[in-house]
Amino acid sequence: MKKLVMRWEVLLLALLVIELIVFGMINPRFLRTSSLLYGTSDFVQVGIVAVPLTLVIIAGGIDVSFASTVGLCAITFGIANFFGLPLAASLAVGFGTGALAGVLNATIIRLTRLQPLVVTLGSLYLFSGAATVLSGVVGANGYEGIGGFPTAFTNLGYAQVFGVPMPLFVFLCFSAVLLVLLHMTRFGRLVFQVGQNEEAARHSGMPVARIQMWTYVLTGLAAALAGLLLSAYFGSARVDLGGATLLPAITAAVLGGASIYGGKGSVLGTIIATFVIGYLQQGLQMSGVPSQISSALSGALLVIVVAFRHGLALLSAFVPARSSQTN
Repeated sequence: MKKLVMRWEVLLLALLVIELIVFGMINPRFLRTSSLLYGTSDFVQVGIVAVPLTLVIIAGGIDVSFASTVGLCAITFGIANFFGLPLAASLAVGFGTGALAGVLNATIIRLTRLQPLVVTLGSLYLFSGAATVLSGVVGANGYEGIGGFPTAFTNLGYAQVFGVPMPLFVFLCFSAVLLVLLHMTRFGRLVFQVGQNEEAARHSGMPVARIQMWTYVLTGLAAALAGLLLSAYFGSARVDLGGATLLPAITAAVLGGASIYGGKGSVLGTIIATFVIGYLQQGLQMSGVPSQISSALSGALLVIVVAFRHGLALLSAFVPARSSQTN
């Protein structure tokens, strides 16, 4: 499996290089260091939620509620700040909201035995509605933003660490932690085993419910992190901050190698896929393609990748079978 994952990651890396060359030929400004670095601030939040989403998918689940969890966490942070809580306490409120959202999703899935897609689709609308109602507490009705954040917080959206934009730096550090967690720890091995065969894992005494819950909690915390970074970047907390992350994040996870049937996936693949999707949309826009068309291409990319990987799986199963028959 490791060899297959590595081949897929190398293919993604080659696709990224080809993409950069093509768009660089169309518009030379695309390959400027400033464009490549600072342009990531427009899409790294997708990667921040896509990486833990990969763990959820590997463990046999799915979570689409993160798109509204981003806004909900931003709103709760904004309300806490509005009522005078210290910055550290306000940040804790935002992250706590994300963690509770993950616990709620996992608990409902566990108790009701409903499909995770059904539960998290309901949570998507529940969290969005809750964020809209809560924003009215401070008079920010609808999709108006909650501002008035400390300068120390808003500066984070434009700060640099070793010449790297803060959002990109946070994404890389967060991804590195999850890379180690998934591929180099016992927890990661359990995630794969649960996703490959949940019933067998349960009968073997593995803590299936606990493992799956932690994957949803990590996604909720990542949604909070994305919401806080976006709030710092825009200078306000809004309900719709995560609205544009849903399709790109799922596409990044699947394009990165996560199997929709569970049991397979790669954090490194998701990281590379995030840049493939992000630079694809930026390159299309810098080439004069309308944003609506670039979004449609992301959806088409998701369908093509799922079909392609399914075809590869069938081919890999067919070739050994033919070989054994001929022998």
